Amino acid sequence: MHALKNSSPIRVALVEDDVNFQNALIEAIQAAPDMTLLRAAATRALGLQMLGEVNADVLLVDLGLPDGSGIDVIRAAHAKWPSCNIMVITVFGDEMHVMRSLEEGASGYLLKDSAPEKMIFEIRSLHAGGSPISPLIARQILMRFRQFVPASAAPVTDKPRAALSTREMEVLELITKGFTSDEIAALLLVSRHTVLTYVRRIYSKLEVNSKIEAIFEARKQGILAE
Repeated sequence: MHALKNSSPIRVALVEDDVNFQNALIEAIQAAPDMTLLRAAATRALGLQMLGEVNADVLLVDLGLPDGSGIDVIRAAHAKWPSCNIMVITVFGDEMHVMRSLEEGASGYLLKDSAPEKMIFEIRSLHAGGSPISPLIARQILMRFRQFVPASAAPVTDKPRAALSTREMEVLELITKGFTSDEIAALLLVSRHTVLTYVRRIYSKLEVNSKIEAIFEARKQGILAE
């Protein structure tokens, strides 16, 4: 859905070192009537520098940059632009990169198997309050939650976990099958906004569980007091 005629365009900033992918994204963003590209950087250093020179609504960040990790840019952007929506665009689909990105402030995670035109749709979704997620990443998150011990069955000494609701689990399972947020809304007979809210909650619970696990492990190692 495009922005309303009198509304401000979505201000987008990009940190991406792959020239072909960067050019394709820039072309797609510039062709979108409801978006404006503020700046594109190709390195970690230029991405960090950019944060002090522009103020974006949406920041797209690649993780594998030639001079370091894009996670450093995510962390700095989240601190400097707290209202900015940050989306990872990467070839890394492993759990470590996913979790670290979410912990540092990313609200979306897409693999580079998505076409630039699809990413334009996801930028709009992110700006509207959604949390775009590739099916492969959704599958990993689903498996992670399925490994969680239900609170009722967990021993008193075990660390508490934030569990998904039945509807949140249904949404996640549909994402793994490649359904869009609009298609999921139609299947579940709810609004698209409701679906976006469910996905945001899933991200939030994933981050909470990750932090709980980190604290629990630190206590186990004697790093933190009970």
